[in-house]
Amino acid sequence: MSRLSNLPPQLYQALCSCQLLKVISGLTNFNASSVERISYASKVGGADLIDVACSPELVKLAMRVSGLPICVSAVQPELFPAAVASGATVVEIGNFDAFYAKNRVFGAAEILELTRQTRMLLPGTVLSVTVPHLFPLDQQEQLAIDLVAAGADLIQTEGGTSAKPFSPGVLGLIEKAAPSIASAHVISAAVDVPVLCASGISDVTSPMAISAGASGIGIGSAINRLDDELAMVCAVRSVKKALESLSRSSMPSSLKNIV
Repeated sequence: MSRLSNLPPQLYQALCSCQLLKVISGLTNFNASSVERISYASKVGGADLIDVACSPELVKLAMRVSGLPICVSAVQPELFPAAVASGATVVEIGNFDAFYAKNRVFGAAEILELTRQTRMLLPGTVLSVTVPHLFPLDQQEQLAIDLVAAGADLIQTEGGTSAKPFSPGVLGLIEKAAPSIASAHVISAAVDVPVLCASGISDVTSPMAISAGASGIGIGSAINRLDDELAMVCAVRSVKKALESLSRSSMPSSLKNIV
């Protein structure tokens, strides 16, 4: 039986209906006040999953505030078991956006090794792995295939940091999301696990991500850059409504093995 079927029922259903919304507080965000605000906005706005930095304390905080399943992100597999013991439902290797400004690039072999180590440490835990957007699409595709073979249950895309939108308004939002959506299209056709499209996604482009083959989306800066709590709630809700407007018939073939 797929590990995905052991997810909490509401989260599993959101994944199966291609309406999963993950709110990402940030792999390097250990600010408890920030995580608390993001968790509250996620709960009220209708998110399905919150992605926090890999800290048992943040896991407990986000669970207490939101009541939602928690994903923890890190690039150090040895940190995951304590977070899972504290209640995390999903562990995530990546995403890698926070490292690019420091000129830290993770190669395919390194990510595969991190995946193997994590799977050995946590054989029964749902594991998501990000495919770096710096790789050409054909290399992203091959890495995704290799990651699934190594034990990944979910593949996540990224790309917002490399996008260079030059247009205002809706067109700019589409330009911002294009790299991540392109990755989702290529990878979802190559693997038999669900793909989450993250980085640069908005309420405008989330339906495009699902149409491209994603089973859910992740949003981060669109929420956590806001200072006003009401604005954060509205931003989460607008993306969730955009996902809910999609037909269930848009389910990609990658989900046939888990439904």
